[in-house]
Amino acid sequence: MKSRETLIRLKKFQVDEKRRRVAQIEAMIAEFERMAMELDREIQIEQERAGIHDPAHFAYPTYAKAAMVRRDNLKHSANELKSQLAEAKEALAEAFEELKKVELLGERDQLRERAQQGAREQAELDTIGLMTAREGARV
Repeated sequence: MKSRETLIRLKKFQVDEKRRRVAQIEAMIAEFERMAMELDREIQIEQERAGIHDPAHFAYPTYAKAAMVRRDNLKHSANELKSQLAEAKEALAEAFEELKKVELLGERDQLRERAQQGAREQAELDTIGLMTAREGARV
């Protein structure tokens, strides 16, 4: 029984770790997307300031070009993280299923133990009842 409790604690720890990993990846994706939107805004401001919106134009602002590269890199990183997020969610689901299986086995063991204990107690009461009945018949 002790080993089952230890196994349940281990599985809960694994689920919590995987849950933290999912949350961490989601936070990173959100941060990258927020930064990309901020860069989009800065690119727009720089284009308005220069009056040039075509990146191929010879006088296109250097800062806007650099911001576009950085924004594209952030979007690419966010997309890569999204695939990692899908894998992390799958791992979380598997860990959760394993935890549920172990918990169900633990509950089944507890029910079996209670049933056995109840049967032992009933057998003891039956024995006491028979002994009392025999003593009452002798008197």
